[in-house]
Amino acid sequence: MEQLVRTIVAEALSEDIGSGDITSELVVPAEAMAEGRFLAKEAGVLSGLDICEECFSQLDDACVFEALCSEGDAFTAGTDLARIRGRARALLAAERTALNFLQRLCGIATLTRQFSEAVRGTGAQIVDTRKTTPRLRVLEKRAVKVGGGHNHRFALYDGILLKDNHIELVGGVKAAVAAARAGRPHTLKVEVEVTNLEQLVEAIEVGADIVMLDNMSIEELSEAVKVAAGQVITEASGGVGLETVAAIAATGVDLISVGALTHSAPAIDISLEITGVGAL
Repeated sequence: MEQLVRTIVAEALSEDIGSGDITSELVVPAEAMAEGRFLAKEAGVLSGLDICEECFSQLDDACVFEALCSEGDAFTAGTDLARIRGRARALLAAERTALNFLQRLCGIATLTRQFSEAVRGTGAQIVDTRKTTPRLRVLEKRAVKVGGGHNHRFALYDGILLKDNHIELVGGVKAAVAAARAGRPHTLKVEVEVTNLEQLVEAIEVGADIVMLDNMSIEELSEAVKVAAGQVITEASGGVGLETVAAIAATGVDLISVGALTHSAPAIDISLEITGVGAL
């Protein structure tokens, strides 16, 4: 995990800096030092401060980074999240990349917290999807957990999920589930997407472990939970928003998958403000 984070950060810095930060090299003395603070301009939930620190450390291994909040903390507008001191050119060169990570991950944690709070008191768990930013999945799924959500399968290799196209290609729910069950490793459960009660019954009869109830109405979800009656784990998917998630949870489903957690979470507005300057 640590090596993967270092690689992700190094690639992001290289993308932004390239052959050098020409602006800072022209106007900021090489010997200049600077201090700064990370200021939250709106409320949110903290995630990714360690990734932020890694951005600066890769450009200035002597920089001093002081976290003022912990992963998972809720913060308000006007909160100082961290302080930093280091070479001024390094701080300026890493600033945008560090903030991009921090704002994005805080946004995911914040939205996840909102969904999690909306279903509090029900038996439902909020789970993420694979609708993540390429190369950032490990960070974004971590932010979901920080926000109080749960991780669905990480990738194609660690979970069996039979979607509509699989079902279409092999000739139906029963055929798809039977094939998956016959060839699966014994440690993996079989999940299948269904769109109506007929398919749900087929999935139960053939031995599916989890059923994804796709784009069903509240009434259909309630009926599906009754039909499942504890025989399979039920997951509601599709059309899930903050305005609908409580009603979906009230139907009795076990899981609610929300792609928006990672593909549509608004970034939290955070800035790095220089608070002091000096020299080596």
